[in-house]
Amino acid sequence: MNSNIFLKGMEFYAFHGVSPQEREVGNTFLVDVTIECDLFKASLSDDLHDTINYATVFEIVKEEMEIPSLLLEHVGGRIIRAILQQFEQATNVKVKVSKVNPPIGGQVEKIGITLSASRC
Repeated sequence: MNSNIFLKGMEFYAFHGVSPQEREVGNTFLVDVTIECDLFKASLSDDLHDTINYATVFEIVKEEMEIPSLLLEHVGGRIIRAILQQFEQATNVKVKVSKVNPPIGGQVEKIGITLSASRC
């Protein structure tokens, strides 16, 4: 069964950025995660142990967002690695990290990165 679990629009206040001001003042970040996995067993059993727990995924993302990084690529990579490590049934993880109203000298709603990785 080809299936995905996703969490969209997770919002965090964090201290990621290259400039010292970004690391001191912080900013609002939005994170979307999509996890490819086999949900067939859970579709039959109705048992949380047979799927990927959304609350656990949220906690993983929250923990990684609390660690300051210069680059959003670094944050996204850490999130992916943590999810793949926690959930053996995850075959691919896609993460989008957006910085709201970035300090780049012009009006921009948000900037961000999208990374994905598959289990080797």
